[in-house]
Amino acid sequence: MTKAIILSAGQGRRLLPLTENCPKCMLEIAGKSVLQWQLDALLACNVTEISIITGFHSEQVENLLDSNYADKPQIGFVFNPFFNVSDNLASCWLARQEMNEDFLLINGDTVYETSLLEHVLKSESAPVTLTIDFKEKYDEDDMKVTLEDRQVKGVSKILSPEQTHAESIGMLYFRGDGPRQFRNSVENAMRKPSGLKSWFLSVVDAMARDGKVTSCSISGHRWAEIDFIHDLESAQEILAPSNIS
Repeated sequence: MTKAIILSAGQGRRLLPLTENCPKCMLEIAGKSVLQWQLDALLACNVTEISIITGFHSEQVENLLDSNYADKPQIGFVFNPFFNVSDNLASCWLARQEMNEDFLLINGDTVYETSLLEHVLKSESAPVTLTIDFKEKYDEDDMKVTLEDRQVKGVSKILSPEQTHAESIGMLYFRGDGPRQFRNSVENAMRKPSGLKSWFLSVVDAMARDGKVTSCSISGHRWAEIDFIHDLESAQEILAPSNIS
């Protein structure tokens, strides 16, 4: 059985004024919030045990679960009280008790068609699988990936063009001993002074350098990361009823 953890604690300040009083995960696209699209895709793939890490205006997520998913008791939330002063490594630390079996870790601002998720769930088993895509040119905001065949050798926004072969889409799959390895790495990272201000992918980068991370390409599947207002248009196109698969 596979669980899912969705990191949705942030406000999304780059989407202001849309996120002035609304967390990024609750922005509406094609008739549903970002979080609803994620939850519905997970449920369609029989991933029913889902933990949502909330923070900014957590009550809006809580109300959504009460009104739309009351019949799904295995969907719950964990409140991150440090959301305003921390990065997403702290959210992972708060969810560490959920990392006791195979699980997906998904950024709260990534939307995707259901077939993409199905592809990841059917990928070749490995302790840590980083979901990647390719494009002709990568910008400074992309989470860049260095590859050697399918093995991930580095994950960072500051990789040079020569080191960059792909980008992370914000979805990872931990299987076998992967959950334990990642949980221990998160706990160790949070003991350092820099932990509160770190991204969880800094932990994955360290694991990759130790040869523990493989990749799953979702090239050809549709997805979008929502960082800026113009990204909402791309997501709207992807999630239009005629394009959903």
